[in-house]
Amino acid sequence: MSIIITVSNQKGGVGKTTTSAALISGLDREGKRVLGIDLDPQGNLGFCLGAGMANPHTVLDVMKGTVPVHKALVRCDYGDLLVSDITLSNNGLDGIRSNREFILRDAIKPVMDFFDYIIIDTPPALNLLTVNAYSVSDFLIIPMASDILSLVGLAQLKETIESVRGSFNPGLNVLGILLTRYNPRTLLSRDVLEMAQQLAGQIKSRVFDAKIRTGVAIAEAPAHGESIFSYNPRSAAVKDYQALIDEIAPDIHLKEVSQ
Repeated sequence: MSIIITVSNQKGGVGKTTTSAALISGLDREGKRVLGIDLDPQGNLGFCLGAGMANPHTVLDVMKGTVPVHKALVRCDYGDLLVSDITLSNNGLDGIRSNREFILRDAIKPVMDFFDYIIIDTPPALNLLTVNAYSVSDFLIIPMASDILSLVGLAQLKETIESVRGSFNPGLNVLGILLTRYNPRTLLSRDVLEMAQQLAGQIKSRVFDAKIRTGVAIAEAPAHGESIFSYNPRSAAVKDYQALIDEIAPDIHLKEVSQ
């Protein structure tokens, strides 16, 4: 059975897609079978991993049941993907009344045993797509940019996590809050770290020791069709993402052993 990790924050511009792509390519480098699922209508995850933009089927087709999941998989250099596009923003899923929080789970069930890991990139919103991701996931990672505005709305995120735990997925575990665009030399980053640690305590989680510094390689890699690890492994930000993967490995291993 796959280990399913969702990367989520309802605020945009905090590094969700970059983090999702880093997890996918990083785990693939370790020889794991990885599926990436893009639930963001912007469709950037596929672009970051070299899947291109002209794909015959998307994750929406799979969720609506018009295409079986194995036919919608897009193979890239770093694993398999269920891509998305702008049609996901007006998806019609709200009209489904039965098990609507488990549409994604039911759609991908036929391939869950094939992959070691499934990484889900979510939209910058707390909507039905996000709840579907939470309902099927073992773990949640919350990226948060190191600025005050990124703290806005995290109370609502906390409520959503608690609601999903109470109603749909009691086993949902928040692996941690990931600080991005982090500069340890600034007072602002240190203040945000302190407030993030307080929030992490409220959701029974932590702030990761790994914190992602700003690095131009992170922005350049997708334009060159490469993962961040192959494009510039010496970049400080790339090293930070490797440190994140190393940090979460023990928690994930415990889940693997228990299955």
